[in-house]
Amino acid sequence: MERVMMKGNEALAEGAIRAGCRYFFGYPITPQNEIPEYMARRLPEVGGVFLQAESEVSAINMVYGAGGAGGRVLTSSSSPGISLKQEGISYIAGAQVPCVIVNVARGGPGLGGLNPSQSDYFQATKGGGHGDYRLLVYAPGNAQEMVDLIGLAFDKAEEYRNPVMILSDAIMGQMMEPVALPAMRTETTEKPWATTGKQGRSKPNIINSLGLVGEDLERINIELQAKYARLAAAEVRYETDGTGEADLIVVAYGTSSRVVRSAINRLRQEGKKVGLFRPITLWPFPKEALASLAAEGKRFLVVEMSAGQLVEDVILAVNDRAKVSFFGKLNGTVPTVREVYDRILSSLPEGGEG
Repeated sequence: MERVMMKGNEALAEGAIRAGCRYFFGYPITPQNEIPEYMARRLPEVGGVFLQAESEVSAINMVYGAGGAGGRVLTSSSSPGISLKQEGISYIAGAQVPCVIVNVARGGPGLGGLNPSQSDYFQATKGGGHGDYRLLVYAPGNAQEMVDLIGLAFDKAEEYRNPVMILSDAIMGQMMEPVALPAMRTETTEKPWATTGKQGRSKPNIINSLGLVGEDLERINIELQAKYARLAAAEVRYETDGTGEADLIVVAYGTSSRVVRSAINRLRQEGKKVGLFRPITLWPFPKEALASLAAEGKRFLVVEMSAGQLVEDVILAVNDRAKVSFFGKLNGTVPTVREVYDRILSSLPEGGEG
């Protein structure tokens, strides 16, 4: 593997190209702009297509078309831009078109600011568009995972014929770290469902999300829910660090998990029994793993850069079997190691030492 120093946004873009992505449609918005800039330079070098659309709405509908024709297609934006894409994302999910969508999140609501935030968790995991649909949502914790998870995202999008989202943030996108880049691979998946022309087939392929007859739309939705159930059973990913012996488990993802890890390392040096639980898939959420830890009598502290969104899924997972505390920093601010250290210390049960 080739090892280089890259920004998170650029590492993700190069990882997408090496995973076979050959189409990108997007529109500028900070702090994700390095992704389209990189793709505009690199895609022509590998025979791909980059197009800056006139708006986010146009971009997501171009994704719909390219994905429906069987192409590996990517779009990226930041929070308000993702909001504008939501109708198209709902259409893509309903039509079962594979694609990858990247949100390099920033603070909101509304126009908000340019600083990092995790307040798009609900939008990503609960469905920002209309209807009963789900996205597979990955939350990378470092630049290497930006590379690894974007490749996995394309594979899973095609395996399940479903859009996949990478939920990053401004710090994850802008920070530079060493990454190991995989070899270039050519996407060769057979797609008999794609709209590639009728030649060689007895009937045309039709891709849409329209069901004017109630029974037809119900059948479509039943099929979708069955697919989501398969996805939820097979695709949960998470990382644990010291949860077995911990009295208190801190749950965090993305940038927050990096700050939490530093605070936990300090506390362990002082003999405190603290562990980290980091969801890598935000949907499907690793609820069974958290439920098992709750059944062992663990306490939980959720740290996130929002007013409290991830914490709701943790509360649902533990289902009143454990105490769940919360520490959040509102949009555009990142918790310091000292702040997290103090909050963990105050949340530890009596005797939470080695």
